[in-house]
Amino acid sequence: MKKIFLMIFITGFIIMLTGCQKYDKDSLKSDLNKEVKSFKGYHMLGNMEIYNGDNTYKYSVEVSRNKDKYKVVLINKNNNHEQIILKNDDGVYVLTPSLKKSFKFQSNWPENSSQIYLYESLVEDINSDKDMKLTTKDNTYIVETKLGYSNNKNLVKEKIYLNKKLNIEKVEVFDEDNRKQMKITYDEFDKRATFNDKYFDVKENIEVETDETKETMNEIDDPIYPMYLPSGTYLSSEENVALENGERVILTFQGESPFILVQETVAIEDDIVDIPVSGEPNFITDTVGALSSNSINFISNGIEYYLSSDSLTTEEMMQVAESISPVAVMK
Repeated sequence: MKKIFLMIFITGFIIMLTGCQKYDKDSLKSDLNKEVKSFKGYHMLGNMEIYNGDNTYKYSVEVSRNKDKYKVVLINKNNNHEQIILKNDDGVYVLTPSLKKSFKFQSNWPENSSQIYLYESLVEDINSDKDMKLTTKDNTYIVETKLGYSNNKNLVKEKIYLNKKLNIEKVEVFDEDNRKQMKITYDEFDKRATFNDKYFDVKENIEVETDETKETMNEIDDPIYPMYLPSGTYLSSEENVALENGERVILTFQGESPFILVQETVAIEDDIVDIPVSGEPNFITDTVGALSSNSINFISNGIEYYLSSDSLTTEEMMQVAESISPVAVMK
Protein backbone atom coordinates (compact mmCIF):
# COMPACT_ATOMS: atom_id res chain seq x y z
CA MET A 1 0.00 0.00 0.00
CA LYS A 2 2.82 2.39 0.85
CA LYS A 3 4.38 1.70 -2.55
CA ILE A 4 1.10 2.56 -4.26
CA PHE A 5 0.81 5.87 -2.41
CA LEU A 6 4.45 6.61 -3.20
CA MET A 7 3.91 5.97 -6.91
CA ILE A 8 0.80 8.18 -6.92
CA PHE A 9 2.74 10.96 -5.16
CA ILE A 10 5.67 10.73 -7.61
CA THR A 11 3.34 10.70 -10.62
CA GLY A 12 1.47 13.75 -9.34
CA PHE A 13 4.73 15.54 -8.63
CA ILE A 14 5.96 14.87 -12.18
CA ILE A 15 2.70 16.14 -13.63
CA MET A 16 2.97 19.28 -11.50
CA LEU A 17 6.51 19.89 -12.71
CA THR A 18 5.50 19.34 -16.33
CA GLY A 19 2.62 21.79 -15.99
CA CYS A 20 5.01 24.41 -14.64
CA GLN A 21 7.82 23.68 -17.07
CA LYS A 22 10.47 26.38 -17.22
CA TYR A 23 11.66 26.98 -20.76
CA ASP A 24 14.89 28.35 -22.05
CA LYS A 25 15.18 29.68 -25.60
CA ASP A 26 16.17 26.38 -27.21
CA SER A 27 13.59 24.21 -25.44
CA LEU A 28 10.84 26.74 -26.20
CA LYS A 29 11.73 26.80 -29.90
CA SER A 30 11.85 23.01 -29.94
CA ASP A 31 8.40 22.60 -28.39
CA LEU A 32 6.87 25.33 -30.57
CA ASN A 33 8.14 23.59 -33.69
CA LYS A 34 6.68 20.32 -32.43
CA GLU A 35 3.34 22.09 -31.99
CA VAL A 36 3.40 23.35 -35.59
CA LYS A 37 4.31 19.94 -36.99
CA SER A 38 1.48 18.33 -35.03
CA PHE A 39 -1.19 20.63 -36.49
CA LYS A 40 -3.60 19.12 -38.99
CA GLY A 41 -5.98 22.00 -38.52
CA TYR A 42 -6.63 24.78 -36.03
CA HIS A 43 -9.15 27.50 -35.33
CA MET A 44 -8.60 30.76 -33.39
CA LEU A 45 -10.92 33.60 -32.39
CA GLY A 46 -9.68 36.99 -31.26
CA ASN A 47 -9.59 40.75 -31.63
CA MET A 48 -7.08 43.01 -33.34
CA GLU A 49 -6.27 46.71 -33.11
CA ILE A 50 -4.23 48.73 -35.61
CA TYR A 51 -2.98 52.12 -34.47
CA ASN A 52 -2.52 54.96 -36.95
CA GLY A 53 -1.66 58.26 -35.31
CA ASP A 54 -4.63 59.24 -33.13
CA ASN A 55 -6.87 56.62 -34.72
CA THR A 56 -7.48 53.01 -33.72
CA TYR A 57 -9.00 50.47 -36.12
CA LYS A 58 -10.61 47.50 -34.37
CA TYR A 59 -11.29 44.11 -35.93
CA SER A 60 -12.72 40.80 -34.85
CA VAL A 61 -10.49 38.02 -36.20
CA GLU A 62 -11.26 34.39 -37.01
CA VAL A 63 -8.37 32.24 -38.24
CA SER A 64 -8.72 28.73 -39.66
CA ARG A 65 -6.10 26.44 -41.12
CA ASN A 66 -6.30 22.97 -42.63
CA LYS A 67 -2.91 21.81 -43.91
CA ASP A 68 -2.08 24.28 -46.74
CA LYS A 69 -5.47 25.97 -46.73
CA TYR A 70 -6.16 29.17 -44.79
CA LYS A 71 -9.14 31.35 -44.03
CA VAL A 72 -8.84 34.63 -42.13
CA VAL A 73 -12.13 36.46 -41.49
CA LEU A 74 -11.71 40.13 -40.55
CA ILE A 75 -14.66 42.29 -39.51
CA ASN A 76 -14.12 46.00 -38.94
CA LYS A 77 -15.99 46.76 -35.72
CA ASN A 78 -16.64 50.37 -36.68
CA ASN A 79 -18.56 49.77 -39.91
CA ASN A 80 -19.10 45.97 -39.82
CA HIS A 81 -17.15 45.68 -43.09
CA GLU A 82 -16.19 42.01 -43.58
CA GLN A 83 -13.29 40.72 -45.64
CA ILE A 84 -11.82 37.25 -45.97
CA ILE A 85 -8.26 36.33 -46.83
CA LEU A 86 -8.52 32.86 -48.36
CA LYS A 87 -5.94 30.41 -49.60
CA ASN A 88 -6.98 27.16 -51.25
CA ASP A 89 -5.69 24.90 -54.01
CA ASP A 90 -6.60 27.50 -56.65
CA GLY A 91 -4.74 30.48 -55.21
CA VAL A 92 -4.86 33.39 -52.76
CA TYR A 93 -7.94 35.64 -52.56
CA VAL A 94 -9.29 38.65 -50.72
CA LEU A 95 -13.08 38.45 -50.64
CA THR A 96 -15.63 41.15 -49.82
CA PRO A 97 -18.86 39.14 -49.43
CA SER A 98 -21.24 42.12 -49.25
CA LEU A 99 -20.04 43.38 -52.66
CA LYS A 100 -19.56 39.90 -54.15
CA LYS A 101 -16.01 40.91 -55.03
CA SER A 102 -13.14 38.46 -55.25
CA PHE A 103 -9.60 39.68 -55.80
CA LYS A 104 -7.20 36.93 -56.82
CA PHE A 105 -3.49 37.32 -56.07
CA GLN A 106 -0.49 35.70 -57.68
CA SER A 107 1.17 35.37 -54.32
CA ASN A 108 2.95 32.99 -51.98
CA TRP A 109 1.02 34.38 -49.00
CA PRO A 110 1.36 33.70 -46.09
CA GLU A 111 5.00 32.64 -46.48
CA ASN A 112 6.05 35.96 -48.02
CA SER A 113 6.05 37.93 -44.76
CA SER A 114 5.28 37.76 -41.06
CA GLN A 115 1.56 37.45 -40.25
CA ILE A 116 0.73 38.24 -36.62
CA TYR A 117 -2.57 36.33 -36.80
CA LEU A 118 -1.02 32.98 -37.87
CA TYR A 119 0.51 30.65 -35.27
CA GLU A 120 3.14 29.11 -37.55
CA SER A 121 4.21 32.52 -38.86
CA LEU A 122 4.90 33.68 -35.30
CA VAL A 123 6.89 30.52 -34.63
CA GLU A 124 8.93 31.22 -37.76
CA ASP A 125 9.65 34.74 -36.45
CA ILE A 126 10.95 33.16 -33.24
CA ASN A 127 13.06 30.64 -35.18
CA SER A 128 14.57 33.37 -37.34
CA ASP A 129 15.79 35.57 -34.49
CA LYS A 130 18.92 34.20 -32.83
CA ASP A 131 18.83 37.07 -30.36
CA MET A 132 15.21 36.70 -29.32
CA LYS A 133 14.44 37.49 -25.67
CA LEU A 134 12.43 35.22 -23.37
CA THR A 135 10.87 36.24 -20.06
CA THR A 136 8.22 34.68 -17.82
CA LYS A 137 5.47 36.52 -15.95
CA ASP A 138 2.42 35.04 -14.19
CA ASN A 139 2.65 31.69 -16.04
CA THR A 140 2.96 33.52 -19.35
CA TYR A 141 5.97 33.23 -21.65
CA ILE A 142 6.82 36.53 -23.32
CA VAL A 143 8.99 36.27 -26.44
CA GLU A 144 10.44 39.40 -28.02
CA THR A 145 11.68 39.03 -31.59
CA LYS A 146 12.89 41.20 -34.43
CA LEU A 147 10.61 41.65 -37.42
CA GLY A 148 11.25 41.73 -41.12
CA TYR A 149 8.01 42.98 -42.66
CA SER A 150 8.72 43.25 -46.36
CA ASN A 151 5.85 45.72 -46.84
CA ASN A 152 6.43 47.93 -43.80
CA LYS A 153 9.98 48.35 -42.58
CA ASN A 154 8.76 50.66 -39.83
CA LEU A 155 7.56 47.59 -37.92
CA VAL A 156 10.71 46.30 -36.25
CA LYS A 157 9.80 44.06 -33.32
CA GLU A 158 7.00 42.07 -31.74
CA LYS A 159 6.15 40.60 -28.36
CA ILE A 160 4.44 37.21 -28.39
CA TYR A 161 2.61 36.09 -25.23
CA LEU A 162 2.15 32.32 -24.79
CA ASN A 163 0.43 30.45 -21.98
CA LYS A 164 1.83 27.27 -20.42
CA LYS A 165 0.09 25.20 -23.13
CA LEU A 166 1.95 27.31 -25.73
CA ASN A 167 -1.29 28.81 -26.99
CA ILE A 168 -1.11 32.40 -28.23
CA GLU A 169 -2.67 34.86 -25.80
CA LYS A 170 -1.51 38.15 -27.29
CA VAL A 171 0.83 39.67 -29.89
CA GLU A 172 2.07 43.26 -29.94
CA VAL A 173 3.99 44.93 -32.79
CA PHE A 174 6.18 48.00 -32.31
CA ASP A 175 7.96 50.56 -34.48
CA GLU A 176 11.57 51.70 -34.14
CA ASP A 177 10.53 54.28 -31.52
CA ASN A 178 8.94 51.50 -29.42
CA ARG A 179 5.43 52.76 -30.16
CA LYS A 180 2.77 50.07 -30.38
CA GLN A 181 1.41 49.77 -33.93
CA MET A 182 -0.66 46.58 -33.78
CA LYS A 183 -2.11 44.29 -31.13
CA ILE A 184 -4.02 41.03 -31.34
CA THR A 185 -5.51 39.02 -28.48
CA TYR A 186 -6.98 35.52 -28.73
CA ASP A 187 -9.83 34.15 -26.63
CA GLU A 188 -10.18 30.70 -28.22
CA PHE A 189 -7.68 28.27 -29.73
CA ASP A 190 -8.75 24.84 -30.98
CA LYS A 191 -5.72 22.79 -32.04
CA ARG A 192 -7.82 19.88 -33.29
CA ALA A 193 -10.29 21.72 -35.52
CA THR A 194 -11.71 19.99 -38.59
CA PHE A 195 -13.39 21.55 -41.62
CA ASN A 196 -15.59 20.32 -44.47
CA ASP A 197 -14.60 20.56 -48.14
CA LYS A 198 -16.62 23.73 -48.77
CA TYR A 199 -15.12 25.72 -45.90
CA PHE A 200 -12.26 27.11 -48.04
CA ASP A 201 -14.27 27.46 -51.27
CA VAL A 202 -14.47 30.97 -52.79
CA LYS A 203 -18.10 30.70 -53.91
CA GLU A 204 -19.30 29.33 -50.58
CA ASN A 205 -17.61 32.17 -48.68
CA ILE A 206 -18.57 35.06 -50.92
CA GLU A 207 -22.25 34.13 -51.12
CA VAL A 208 -22.72 33.86 -47.38
CA GLU A 209 -25.21 36.35 -45.96
CA THR A 210 -23.67 39.05 -43.75
CA ASP A 211 -25.08 41.75 -41.49
CA GLU A 212 -22.96 44.37 -43.21
CA THR A 213 -24.80 47.30 -44.75
CA LYS A 214 -24.91 46.76 -48.50
CA GLU A 215 -25.27 50.41 -49.45
CA THR A 216 -23.07 51.62 -52.29
CA MET A 217 -22.40 55.05 -53.74
CA ASN A 218 -23.27 56.26 -57.24
CA GLU A 219 -21.28 59.46 -56.97
CA ILE A 220 -18.40 60.95 -55.04
CA ASP A 221 -19.63 64.09 -53.28
CA ASP A 222 -16.19 65.12 -52.06
CA PRO A 223 -12.93 63.38 -52.97
CA ILE A 224 -10.79 62.28 -50.04
CA TYR A 225 -7.45 64.05 -50.26
CA PRO A 226 -4.41 62.48 -48.58
CA MET A 227 -3.35 64.28 -45.43
CA TYR A 228 0.23 63.16 -45.98
CA LEU A 229 2.28 64.21 -49.01
CA PRO A 230 6.00 63.61 -49.53
CA SER A 231 8.15 66.73 -49.38
CA GLY A 232 8.02 68.78 -52.57
CA THR A 233 4.85 67.07 -53.87
CA TYR A 234 1.57 68.87 -54.63
CA LEU A 235 -1.87 68.35 -56.23
CA SER A 236 -1.65 69.52 -59.84
CA SER A 237 -4.99 68.45 -61.31
CA GLU A 238 -8.36 66.87 -60.52
CA GLU A 239 -10.55 65.16 -63.13
CA ASN A 240 -14.10 63.83 -62.70
CA VAL A 241 -15.25 61.05 -65.03
CA ALA A 242 -18.87 59.88 -65.24
CA LEU A 243 -19.27 56.09 -65.39
CA GLU A 244 -22.29 54.03 -66.42
CA ASN A 245 -23.07 53.18 -62.79
CA GLY A 246 -21.00 55.64 -60.83
CA GLU A 247 -18.17 58.14 -60.88
CA ARG A 248 -14.39 58.24 -60.97
CA VAL A 249 -12.11 61.00 -59.68
CA ILE A 250 -8.48 61.16 -60.82
CA LEU A 251 -6.10 63.20 -58.66
CA THR A 252 -2.66 63.88 -60.13
CA PHE A 253 0.19 64.91 -57.85
CA GLN A 254 3.43 66.32 -59.21
CA GLY A 255 6.74 67.53 -57.84
CA GLU A 256 9.64 65.59 -56.34
CA SER A 257 7.59 62.42 -55.73
CA PRO A 258 4.74 62.33 -58.28
CA PHE A 259 1.84 59.87 -58.07
CA ILE A 260 -1.74 59.35 -59.26
CA LEU A 261 -4.65 58.64 -56.92
CA VAL A 262 -7.90 57.30 -58.42
CA GLN A 263 -11.14 57.12 -56.44
CA GLU A 264 -14.10 55.23 -57.89
CA THR A 265 -17.56 54.27 -56.65
CA VAL A 266 -18.08 50.55 -56.07
CA ALA A 267 -21.18 48.58 -57.08
CA ILE A 268 -22.38 45.18 -55.89
CA GLU A 269 -21.59 42.56 -58.52
CA ASP A 270 -24.41 40.39 -59.90
CA ASP A 271 -22.08 37.43 -60.34
CA ILE A 272 -18.84 36.48 -58.66
CA VAL A 273 -15.85 37.47 -60.77
CA ASP A 274 -12.22 36.79 -59.89
CA ILE A 275 -10.40 40.09 -60.39
CA PRO A 276 -6.64 39.53 -60.85
CA VAL A 277 -4.51 42.01 -58.92
CA SER A 278 -0.79 42.49 -58.51
CA GLY A 279 0.90 42.63 -55.13
CA GLU A 280 0.27 41.07 -51.74
CA PRO A 281 -2.67 41.27 -49.28
CA ASN A 282 -1.89 44.03 -46.80
CA PHE A 283 -3.70 46.02 -44.10
CA ILE A 284 -4.41 49.60 -45.14
CA THR A 285 -5.99 51.23 -42.07
CA ASP A 286 -9.62 50.02 -42.06
CA THR A 287 -9.40 47.40 -44.81
CA VAL A 288 -7.26 44.80 -46.59
CA GLY A 289 -5.87 45.84 -49.94
CA ALA A 290 -3.22 44.90 -52.49
CA LEU A 291 0.27 46.35 -52.11
CA SER A 292 2.91 46.02 -54.84
CA SER A 293 6.22 47.77 -55.48
CA ASN A 294 4.55 50.65 -57.35
CA SER A 295 0.82 50.58 -56.50
CA ILE A 296 -1.81 50.19 -53.79
CA ASN A 297 -5.43 49.16 -54.37
CA PHE A 298 -8.10 48.99 -51.65
CA ILE A 299 -11.82 49.51 -50.96
CA SER A 300 -12.98 51.63 -48.04
CA ASN A 301 -16.47 52.85 -47.19
CA GLY A 302 -17.94 52.19 -50.66
CA ILE A 303 -15.05 53.77 -52.57
CA GLU A 304 -12.25 51.93 -54.39
CA TYR A 305 -8.86 53.63 -54.24
CA TYR A 306 -5.95 53.04 -56.60
CA LEU A 307 -2.61 54.75 -55.98
CA SER A 308 0.20 54.38 -58.51
CA SER A 309 3.74 55.82 -58.60
CA ASP A 310 7.15 55.03 -60.04
CA SER A 311 8.77 57.46 -57.59
CA LEU A 312 7.33 56.64 -54.15
CA THR A 313 8.84 53.93 -51.99
CA THR A 314 6.55 51.26 -50.56
CA GLU A 315 6.70 52.99 -47.18
CA GLU A 316 5.75 56.35 -48.72
CA MET A 317 2.82 54.79 -50.61
CA MET A 318 1.60 53.25 -47.35
CA GLN A 319 1.86 56.63 -45.61
CA VAL A 320 -0.18 58.30 -48.34
CA ALA A 321 -2.78 55.49 -48.39
CA GLU A 322 -3.16 55.45 -44.61
CA SER A 323 -3.80 59.21 -44.61
CA ILE A 324 -6.73 58.80 -47.05
CA SER A 325 -9.20 56.61 -45.21
CA PRO A 326 -12.23 58.53 -43.89
CA VAL A 327 -13.24 55.80 -41.40
CA ALA A 328 -11.63 55.68 -37.98
CA VAL A 329 -12.30 54.99 -34.33
CA MET A 330 -10.74 57.45 -31.93
CA LYS A 331 -8.63 56.15 -29.05
